[in-house]
Amino acid sequence: MVLVTGGTGFLGSILIKQLLASGARIRATKRSSSVVPAEFMGLSGLEWADADVTDFFALEDAFKDIDEVYHCAGRISYHPADRKSLMKVNVEGTANVVALALEHGVRLLHVSSIAAVGRAKDGKLTTEDDLWEYSEAHAGYAVSKYEAEMEVWRGIAEGLDAVIVNPALIIGASARTTGNDSSGSIFATLHDGLSFYTPGAVGLVDVEDVAKAMMLLMNLRSISGERFLLSNVNMTYKELMERCSAYLGRPAPKHKATPFMLGMAWRAAGLLSLFTGKRALLTRETARSACERMAFSNRKVVAATGIEFKPIEETLREICIKLVNAS
Repeated sequence: MVLVTGGTGFLGSILIKQLLASGARIRATKRSSSVVPAEFMGLSGLEWADADVTDFFALEDAFKDIDEVYHCAGRISYHPADRKSLMKVNVEGTANVVALALEHGVRLLHVSSIAAVGRAKDGKLTTEDDLWEYSEAHAGYAVSKYEAEMEVWRGIAEGLDAVIVNPALIIGASARTTGNDSSGSIFATLHDGLSFYTPGAVGLVDVEDVAKAMMLLMNLRSISGERFLLSNVNMTYKELMERCSAYLGRPAPKHKATPFMLGMAWRAAGLLSLFTGKRALLTRETARSACERMAFSNRKVVAATGIEFKPIEETLREICIKLVNAS
């Protein structure tokens, strides 16, 4: 039986669909407050367990009769107020999964993040060999994902059979479009009208390709104790917004938001939140991320699995069509 943590999440739900299609028997974990999607209710071969990854004993029950574990559960946030929660869910939760995987002798596929990978020097593409270096500039999310990955490497040193994947920005039509920590919110903001683009660049990958790569790597038993970057294409935010604006039938953002402008904006947003009591949508961490130019190599995962990535234009078109139809 296969265990999927975070089964109701964006990636977890797509992974479950692909696993079911392959004939796997699945136990998926969720928090007690999470709602199982209607499409997963009563499906043969799928059972649900209420087990927060930070609750060791509930998670221990979920590990019974398990052969493989896909650890997808985690929290994403770029708000400074969430730093403690990020460390608890991402680091402590992963430590629990690693401990139980070692105890039960099962193979683990851990979903890390591109945020836990170092940046290549001299304009080269980032690879699996670029090591993360601690800096005060790192967002709390990046720190939590790095330390979570270190828990997996610790387990590997103790004999754990595990593979790590580091996805770039995961996109897809099923992503939620609310909340500034969701990839879907980028497209929703474009749909509503956006005048500015940021100077950064990002790696993009379809959620279906991430799930596919995870299954391929899980089944390659000769591979263990390795990490794989999962990224399809590298694109500037300007190019991304121009392409999506065309699909949405909206004018493309014409004005470049400079780091200075973004610095003023996140400070103003923070000040406004003091008066409104509402969480600022723009923070120093999100502003810094929007200016970072990132480019990643997918050579290693392609060589290992032979995966053929879905054309990113198809993914962007699907996302935009869904937004247009929903409006």
